[in-house]
Amino acid sequence: MMVFRKRGGGLERKMTPIGLVAFLVFLAVGSANAVPAVMGDWSHNSGHRNLIERRLENLKASLAAGPASSPGSSPKVSTEASNSRVYHVTSYGADATGSTDSTDAINKAISDAFKAPSDRILMAGIADLGGAEVHLDGGTYLISSPLTLPSSGGGNFRITGGSLLASDDFPTDRYLIELNSDSSSSSFLFEYVTLKDLLLDSNYRGGGIAVVNSIRTTIDNCYIVHFMSDGIKVQGGHETYIRNCFLGQHITSGDDPGERNFTGTGINLMGPDNAVTDTVIFSAATGIMVTGQANTISGVHCYNKATGFGGVGIHLKTPGLIQTRIINCYMDYTSIVSEDPVLLHISGCYFLADANVVLRSVKGVIKAVNIVDNIFSGQNGGVDIVQLDESAGKFTTVDQVIVQGNVAQRMVLKSTSAISSVEGNGTTTWTVDFSSMLLFPDRIGHVQYSFHADSSFPSHALRNTTGNQVTIVSDIPVSAKVHVAVDQNGG
Repeated sequence: MMVFRKRGGGLERKMTPIGLVAFLVFLAVGSANAVPAVMGDWSHNSGHRNLIERRLENLKASLAAGPASSPGSSPKVSTEASNSRVYHVTSYGADATGSTDSTDAINKAISDAFKAPSDRILMAGIADLGGAEVHLDGGTYLISSPLTLPSSGGGNFRITGGSLLASDDFPTDRYLIELNSDSSSSSFLFEYVTLKDLLLDSNYRGGGIAVVNSIRTTIDNCYIVHFMSDGIKVQGGHETYIRNCFLGQHITSGDDPGERNFTGTGINLMGPDNAVTDTVIFSAATGIMVTGQANTISGVHCYNKATGFGGVGIHLKTPGLIQTRIINCYMDYTSIVSEDPVLLHISGCYFLADANVVLRSVKGVIKAVNIVDNIFSGQNGGVDIVQLDESAGKFTTVDQVIVQGNVAQRMVLKSTSAISSVEGNGTTTWTVDFSSMLLFPDRIGHVQYSFHADSSFPSHALRNTTGNQVTIVSDIPVSAKVHVAVDQNGG
């Protein structure tokens, strides 16, 4: 069957599928009937006629079945048979406009996602949820109480793709999302949980995210604002990774007129073996508070409340056992404060506007500390790049403290090693003063010197290192130059 359809000002010839089938059958039949005329006596070739008829039947059956799929085409999948483990909160009645409370709807989606699809486990007591995902569908949801994970536990699960806003009656002592297993239990309930691509607005009520006694948790690409306690709290457990996040009590880009009143903590690490990488804390009283051991902080930019206003960029409040590495960070008007540091490494960081490192004595212990290869830029205020806070007592146990290789402009360089020279003419005493260079006020532990006399060969010796002044004496007056190298690393 041939049809003509007017299109674009002309006539376009189209053939319908039914017409195509009829046309091909007509050609096949015609060809079969024409064979005898071509080949002669067809009655003596019945085998060939049967073959033609079979081919004709096959052709008709093939055309009736429809066109075959091309090698590159995708097969059709019935959505009715789908076993998707993606739970869309809008399907549970959550209001993506943020006008009405969606707490129950989202928690119901989380509860359904925690129904394990099999008997597989990750660790003992932690069901493998198979990658189940609660999707916020790009909406903003008002919640009046925390989103919590079921106490049955589970792992291999994520929440992603939307915004959460605390209501005006949200509890001030809670967090918008809580991974909160029983802290009194020795076992973990949650493992490999991912919170990704979320904006959390605490509405100046409680905090953003709490991860308690969970392991191998990832918080990725989250923007957390208007918290009053912590943007992120990690308590117990281990191996929580926070990366590519932005946190601020107030949404600002610096020079905020209310900066002196910033409160709260951007990230509170109360457990071991965690990492914070490529993250910005743009407003809070404290950028990162660390009270757990063996944490890594890298690529972090802190421009929260300036240290000059009482803020701290990174506060290591684990006296006697720090075990922390701070690498390639940008301390923007905010200092690093470490209490009784033991096993601390700070390197490759940039300190702006008199931001520095403060080593605070609690019980007078400082061991195995590296502060090396950092850049400091000041405001001509005479601030030491590394400062001792001995207001609670002096450091009395000092071992393997290395502060060197740092560079500074408009700040006072401090180091645990130094080299200097002094020249004298017709004298018996050469004194080299290192008091402005060395970190500790009176703790030279090692001295090397060379004595270059012009003509005579006097006897000479090291006589004194008190007050970081090194004194060399000779037995006779002589013109000489003395080169001295000192360190306080193990003094």
